[in-house]
Amino acid sequence: MKKPDFSKFEKKLGIKFNDLNLLKEAFVHRSYLNENPDWKLNHNERLEFLGDAVLELIASQYLFEKYPSWNEGLLTSLRAALVNADHLSLVAKNLGLEEFLLLSKGEAKDTGRGHSYLLANTLEALIGALYLDQGKEIAENFIKRYILFDIEQIVNQQSFKDAKSHLQEISQEKYGLTPIYKVIDSWGPDHNKHFISGVYLGDTLLAKGEGDSKQSSEQAAAQEALNLDEFKEQ
Repeated sequence: MKKPDFSKFEKKLGIKFNDLNLLKEAFVHRSYLNENPDWKLNHNERLEFLGDAVLELIASQYLFEKYPSWNEGLLTSLRAALVNADHLSLVAKNLGLEEFLLLSKGEAKDTGRGHSYLLANTLEALIGALYLDQGKEIAENFIKRYILFDIEQIVNQQSFKDAKSHLQEISQEKYGLTPIYKVIDSWGPDHNKHFISGVYLGDTLLAKGEGDSKQSSEQAAAQEALNLDEFKEQ
């Protein structure tokens, strides 16, 4: 496997690392070390741990200052939409991180859900490396430029709200009622239980949803209700 030219990535970011090994380490997946025992650097999981914390802090402060009238619940939902694996993997792809990944041959063949998580984790490791090598200000600028850039679109589309919160807002506004959730059915052993929940307005069953927990089945039911014509926002 040809080693990536990390100077190309530095040019893309417009950042010159003081310790290039920190940048390289951010791209090393654990599986790569199994096939390359002579590789001198560690895998990226420690950097990922640090980067995750840095990202959450920077995003939290940014949202706290940008939306002074929002409550903790809304801020938490919006932050989750910005730092979840789906959004981070998309950012990672846009930045071209895949070109620089150091993976095992088997891991490199995976193009499914696991690969998206891997990309998201690599992005967090990169943030950790930036923080250590360049300091908080550079890491913050990177996060704002590449991760928080579409925040206005997310807010305008209300796509950051979880289904239950969104349904509650609409039902209270239109009908003055708060949705109620009830488990309709459940089965399976405790370690692998499955649920069907219903969401009601008063005595009226609006929709049902399935999930591997009460919470996920309630979210699924709320999402089904939001698909009904009377709950679609114009």
